[in-house]
Amino acid sequence: MKRREIIRNSAILAGAAASAGTVFAAETKSGSARLGDAIIPPEKEMGKEKHVPIIDTPSSATAGIPFNVTVTVGKTVPHPNTVEHHIKWIQLYAQEDGSQYALEVGKCDFGATYASPTITIPVILQKNSTLYALEQCNIHGIWDYSVKVSVG
Repeated sequence: MKRREIIRNSAILAGAAASAGTVFAAETKSGSARLGDAIIPPEKEMGKEKHVPIIDTPSSATAGIPFNVTVTVGKTVPHPNTVEHHIKWIQLYAQEDGSQYALEVGKCDFGATYASPTITIPVILQKNSTLYALEQCNIHGIWDYSVKVSVG
């Protein structure tokens, strides 16, 4: 399944699924717009990655043992942090290999001017997984990034 399809099928429903304790697949009418279609891929900013939510994580982990995952927006080129232009939030999702669902691991909302758009979350995986990060710039929209983590 492609990254856009995964984000389409999970990001929209993450809040509802978490509060209801249920995960369900997205259903839409043919031709309808999806949030995943509006998410901007990292390739759009190569060489000037001030919007891409870079994921720093080990490439491998031990099943059931926590490890830190850090997501930073503006790691290569700092993102502005003013009232007029700032990062609103970062979300982290994990999708186990073979699963059709990406489940929310954590999220953080940021206040303009006072917070640096970086989060570190202790993550526990049981199987090989893909980690997905989403972030929202108040002017330039939602951006994503992903990395694979091998679990042994």
